[in-house]
Amino acid sequence: MPPFRKSRADAPVGYFAWEAAGLRWLGAATDAGGVPVATVLQVGPTHLDLVRLDPVPPTRAAAAAFGADLARTHDPGGADVGGADVGGANPAFGAGPPHWLGDGFFGPTDQPLPLSLTPHFRWSAFYAAERLTPITQGCRDAGVFDATEAALLDRLAATIDRHDTDEAPSRIHGDLWSGNVIWTSAGATLIDPAAHHGHREADLAMLALFGSPHLDVTIAAYQDVRPLAEGWRERVALHQLYPLAVHALLFGGGYAAQTISAARRYA
Repeated sequence: MPPFRKSRADAPVGYFAWEAAGLRWLGAATDAGGVPVATVLQVGPTHLDLVRLDPVPPTRAAAAAFGADLARTHDPGGADVGGADVGGANPAFGAGPPHWLGDGFFGPTDQPLPLSLTPHFRWSAFYAAERLTPITQGCRDAGVFDATEAALLDRLAATIDRHDTDEAPSRIHGDLWSGNVIWTSAGATLIDPAAHHGHREADLAMLALFGSPHLDVTIAAYQDVRPLAEGWRERVALHQLYPLAVHALLFGGGYAAQTISAARRYA
């Protein structure tokens, strides 16, 4: 089969190199039982060539294998290879793939937003400073959130440490909605990452945000390999706040209301 080419003539500098770096980093976990990823064939300033995948309907067995494999991708023991360090042995939350310099990108090819990769010791500090605060400011400036709504999110960012589980950072996909999981005869394959060192619950929350086939089976299999911290179900919407706010900024619609509704549960 011919390769699959993603292209954009006016792509931001580094856009496709960022995606390729994430795919290669996630792919390095496949040898240890992690989820397979799309194979990078060639990358240039305006394109990315990948091995073409042949989709099939997902099965419960494939969904279970995906959950177990994802837990191994998230293994913190594999996350620190080449990751940025902030004064300790483990990589920091927010650090990008090995040897990646600068920020990354998040969002659709035609409207990518910059993704801060500034490292932090703790997840709560990272999520507040590099995700919630910037997207709240962007939504406020664009008129997506009014002053009261923006203040709600600012209060949440200021008190989010109460929700920190003190886990070590994991190698995460970073944009793991169902459209970025391609089901083939060999099982699940990951595409279009925004890969960085982050909280593993963020990937699972993204799967839940827009629905993933047989998600209950995926979660159960994940838990069998690497159990989640107590109370994880109550934190799902917390991890969904950033992608919801991004959707509110880019697409409008009901995403702003969804974002504020979720924030009220935690602020």
